Amino acid sequence: MNIGNVKIGKGEKIAIQSMCNTDTRDVKSTVAQILELEAEGAHIIRVAVPDMEAAAAISEIKKQIHIPLVCDIHFDYRLAIESAKNGADKIRINPGNIGGEDRVKAVVDICRERNLPIRIGVNSGSLPKEFEKPSVEAFIAAAKIHIDLLNKYDYDNICISLKSSDTKLTVDSYRAFAKLHDYPLHLGITEAGTTYQGIIKSSVGIGALLLDGIGDTIRVSLTANPVEEVRAAKGILKACGLMKDGVEIVSCPTCGRTKIDLIGIAAKVENALKDIKKPLKVAVMGCVVNGPGEAKEADYGLAGGDGVGIIFKKGEIVKKVAESELVSELVSMITKEDI
Repeated sequence: MNIGNVKIGKGEKIAIQSMCNTDTRDVKSTVAQILELEAEGAHIIRVAVPDMEAAAAISEIKKQIHIPLVCDIHFDYRLAIESAKNGADKIRINPGNIGGEDRVKAVVDICRERNLPIRIGVNSGSLPKEFEKPSVEAFIAAAKIHIDLLNKYDYDNICISLKSSDTKLTVDSYRAFAKLHDYPLHLGITEAGTTYQGIIKSSVGIGALLLDGIGDTIRVSLTANPVEEVRAAKGILKACGLMKDGVEIVSCPTCGRTKIDLIGIAAKVENALKDIKKPLKVAVMGCVVNGPGEAKEADYGLAGGDGVGIIFKKGEIVKKVAESELVSELVSMITKEDI
């Protein structure tokens, strides 16, 4: 499936999505946030389209960004049509809340004309009325109803999401759906919560599915700055072995043997190396027990002593320096040799 210039599906990299929390009608602030998310590593961005003024703004927003734009539509099918005309790269709808079949057909027609994918978003809070409560069976049945409706009008350029704030229900639903259908899947735990809780729930749910080989694009939904969503998504992909870009920090949890400010040092190292794009593994260890031995697979690392520490590379000790110089020496070595 092509979403603008981004391909998703089998054999393609997992695409990271986020959603603007700006007023789409405010082109300046929306573009500014999208550019910030682009820089952080988002591959696709979604915006809410609550009215015709927002739909009209899509044209100007598209001129100033570089990643595909998904328009999120609810209730009014005309907003989907106008967004498509103004340059949307994908339309996200819940066919059950935009009216009769004639309105769904009108959206399908414009998307077919412009070769735009449609994401069918099945959420626990917006299931068709015939389903009393969210369940795996209800999610699968609702998705099938919507797929059949689009297929009725000879349209199959479809991406599916099956989201709940219940992590287990979400995972079970995607797993069940993936056994029955071969559509690209957009993964996420909806309304996952604030940064701490949301990242935990999303990591468990999205991570479990990715490790099963399920999913083509992801969004980590957080009650936070959307930049945190992109950072969390990158972290999940790295933890699953699906993204190699950037620095991976390996650090020990500290214990009674630790004689240096490892927590502070680890934070400084992470911050100093955050903009490096080359894939590197950097170890920050508290003592010689967890030094080069346990971190021998790291490209670079440091390990603490009592007011001093060692710098090592590929498991071999390079030098011994004062604690106050550990971060600067490590970062200097990395930037000189690998950047």
